[in-house]
Amino acid sequence: MRKLQKGTWVLIADGEKALFLVNEGSALHPKLQVLRKEEQDNPAIREQAANRRGRVHQSANQGKSAYEDTDWHQLGKERFAQDLAEHLYRKAHKDQFSHLVICAAPDILAVLRDEIHQEVRRRVIAEVPKTLTNHPLDEVAKIICADLEAQS
Repeated sequence: MRKLQKGTWVLIADGEKALFLVNEGSALHPKLQVLRKEEQDNPAIREQAANRRGRVHQSANQGKSAYEDTDWHQLGKERFAQDLAEHLYRKAHKDQFSHLVICAAPDILAVLRDEIHQEVRRRVIAEVPKTLTNHPLDEVAKIICADLEAQS
């Protein structure tokens, strides 16, 4: 059965905010403390788009087709997740943590899975596909502990 042991790091992330936490309590009574807080200013797509969708003439007939504009907001979230993966690698390379729980929004968790280095992946004891960045830390600890028990 997996537990949130003392010294276990917890990454809580969505596309714009991340908290690096460490459990300073015991496995039975976790107490999460903030090690680092990261935030990114990522305006909504409507504020980042320069123009309206483009049009292209079709070669086979007289019609026009629209094509999707780049989703700068989603791209910013993905880059933020890549930066988090790089930060985790640097910390793992310095052996600053031995166990890690990743708790992230499902889309961010998918990017993190693709981007984290093998050195970090070896230390991941659980993944929680939930957005908990705005929850109180004691509630976060309860949710993660419940998920760890359910995954065992």
